[in-house]
This record gives sequence, structure tokens and C-alpha cells, in this order.
Amino acid sequence: MIPTVTHLHLLQHTPFFTDLNRPQLQWVIDHSYEWQAAAGVIVAVHTEGEPVDDAVWVLLDGGWNVEIGERHFPSGHADPGKWFSAADVSFDCRLVVTETSYVMKIERKEMQVMINRGFAFDRHLDSGRCYYRDIA
Repeated sequence: MIPTVTHLHLLQHTPFFTDLNRPQLQWVIDHSYEWQAAAGVIVAVHTEGEPVDDAVWVLLDGGWNVEIGERHFPSGHADPGKWFSAADVSFDCRLVVTETSYVMKIERKEMQVMINRGFAFDRHLDSGRCYYRDIA
């Protein structure tokens, strides 16, 4: 993956972040990392019994699959699966980019600070949790 610069004017149009105001968007930019990822890049892995990277990944643009064995569950940046955290799933899987995409990594502690500050993520997080529970 290649590090990229997050632009506020683009971030404000990304579905996961559209409910945030400008200071909140800037806070996200200051406390996250954006990457450009080519098709086939594995962003995250969850393997039962292995240490878990508890970062939250948000798909800003492009597409990715949650792969559970031979089953693939695609998502775009406006779908319930537009965010992923290995710490929030209970099944072995891989998160794999399906086309050139832009992804954002937010460390769990930073995401918790944002939630504590009232950033409007609830509906996105809830729909994602339901989605991941349903595909398990």
C-alpha cells in the first residue's frame, strides 16, 4: 500500500463521514492514515487464536471483499461493509482489495475518542456489525 494525503473536501463526501462537520473531519484526518491499495492487497486478517489488529479500516473509494474460505462478500464505499475491524468479527477471514482503492486506517483508541466526542458513526457501525454477523 502507498500512503496518500487525505483531503477534507473529498472526505466530506465519503459516506462513512458525511454526517461530520469540518472540525470533526479535520480531527479524523489528523488521527488516521490513508492508503492507496492495488487490487489483491490484503488489508486485514482475522484468524481465530491469533493476535488481532484492532484497527478500524474504512473504504473511502473503490472496493474490497471479505473472504471467508472460498466465499467472497464484496463491498463498496456506500455499502454496510464499508468499514472493517478484525476485532469485531468472530470468524476467520481476510479483507482483500478488489480494485485500486483508497482505505483509511483508524486505530481503535482513536475511533473510541471520536465516538466519545459524539462523531456520528453509529448508523454506519451498526449496519456493518449486522452485515458481518449475517455473513458469518
